[in-house]
Amino acid sequence: MRVDVENLTAHRGGRPVVTDVSVSVPSGTVLGLLGPNGSGKSTLLRTVAGLATPSVGRVCFDGTDITALKRKELARHVAVMAQEHSEEFEIAVLDMVLLGRIPHGRGYGRDSDRDIALAREALTRVGAAHLEARPFSALSGGERQRVLFARALTQDTPVLVLDEPTNHLDIAHQLELLDLVRATDRTVVVALHDLNLAARSCDAIGVLAEGRLLSLGAPDEVLHTDLVRSVFGVESTAVAHPRSGRRHLLFDARSPLKPNDHDSPNPSITTQEEISTP
Repeated sequence: MRVDVENLTAHRGGRPVVTDVSVSVPSGTVLGLLGPNGSGKSTLLRTVAGLATPSVGRVCFDGTDITALKRKELARHVAVMAQEHSEEFEIAVLDMVLLGRIPHGRGYGRDSDRDIALAREALTRVGAAHLEARPFSALSGGERQRVLFARALTQDTPVLVLDEPTNHLDIAHQLELLDLVRATDRTVVVALHDLNLAARSCDAIGVLAEGRLLSLGAPDEVLHTDLVRSVFGVESTAVAHPRSGRRHLLFDARSPLKPNDHDSPNPSITTQEEISTP
């Protein structure tokens, strides 16, 4: 399912957090959103998922404005894995994952055999089948992340919106989860902090700063040392990965230059009308 963000501006707390962002994500493409804290990534994701209403512009799924969809219809189109979640859910892991089936069934507690099978399959895919009977509140941070991703998979939607899904995961499980994201063959918009993981796992990268989309394109086109310096305030060295040949960034030190100095145009920016899968 294609996702189109058109001239989107979103406010939070009475101030603009995202300003005039446009991007089109073809079906089956993984778009990674990068940017420093406070750059607007989470607000943009919430708006794409229909959890927040844009002040200006719109979000469309296959040409349909999501504001025209009823809540249950929207939940059949997009599943969300949010960055913040309560740690006090006193329900079993399997029941937590089964919450993803609510948009497709008759309500929580009336799950069909197929619902239960889908939930157990998702838990197996994320390596959490052994946690099925455990209380969600008793899990570690990394275990919770895997269970919440299993819930998003169980919702069985063509679009996934993931906000920092690798938080609390060790490097092995970060790689495993992002490989699972790619293997879903769904349209994914995901916010990440690790630039090299994003370059490895995403078809395209969008870089946000101060609520604006500064650069958009293939990872090797977007992620270069000038951008890292201007957006993140860090000096870096770009090297070719010895196996893949992809650009890999080595981070050296904080830059003496002030980050977020975006007066000059970024040479890596490509058209915001379309992302082409490499």
